[in-house]
Amino acid sequence: MSLQSVREFFASRQLDIPIIELEVSTATVALAAQAHGVEPGRIAKTLAFRLGDGQVILLVCSGDLRVDNRKFKDAFGRGKMLPPEEVVQLTGHPVGGVCPFGLAQPLPVYLDASLQAYDEVLPAAGDIHAAVRITPAQLAELTQGSWVDVGQAAGPPP
Repeated sequence: MSLQSVREFFASRQLDIPIIELEVSTATVALAAQAHGVEPGRIAKTLAFRLGDGQVILLVCSGDLRVDNRKFKDAFGRGKMLPPEEVVQLTGHPVGGVCPFGLAQPLPVYLDASLQAYDEVLPAAGDIHAAVRITPAQLAELTQGSWVDVGQAAGPPP
C-alpha cells in the first residue's frame, strides 16, 4: 500500500518520476548507497520527530549526517524521534521505506541544508526496496518543505 501511495502522489501531480524498485533491501543508508552505487550522503533519509508541543514533523537529511541536538533544539525546541510503530501509523510507510511522499496524513516536512550539496538525492519511495532520484529543489517543491540546518557530520562508525 505504501509504495502505491507514492505512485498515486506522483500521478496526482502529473509527474513522471520513475520509482526504482530493486530486489535487494535498501532499508538502511549503507544498504541503499550500495544498492544504488552512490555515496551515503546522496541517500535522503526521512526521520520522524514529535516536538515538545506534540506536533509531528518529518526531517529529510543526507544519509551521512546525524542530527545535531543543539541545532535541532534551536530550530524546533525539544523533540524526540518517534518509535517505529508510530512512524508507520502516521506516515503509512514502513521503517526503512519512509519518505515525504504519499503520506497517510499531512505532516510538515523540513529539509536539511546538507541535501543541497548534491545535484541529485535518493529518498525512499514507501518501501524498503524502492527509491526515486530527484534534485533537492524538486524535493523541496514536491513536499512544500522548509530548509533548515540541523545536521552534523557523522564521522566514521565506531
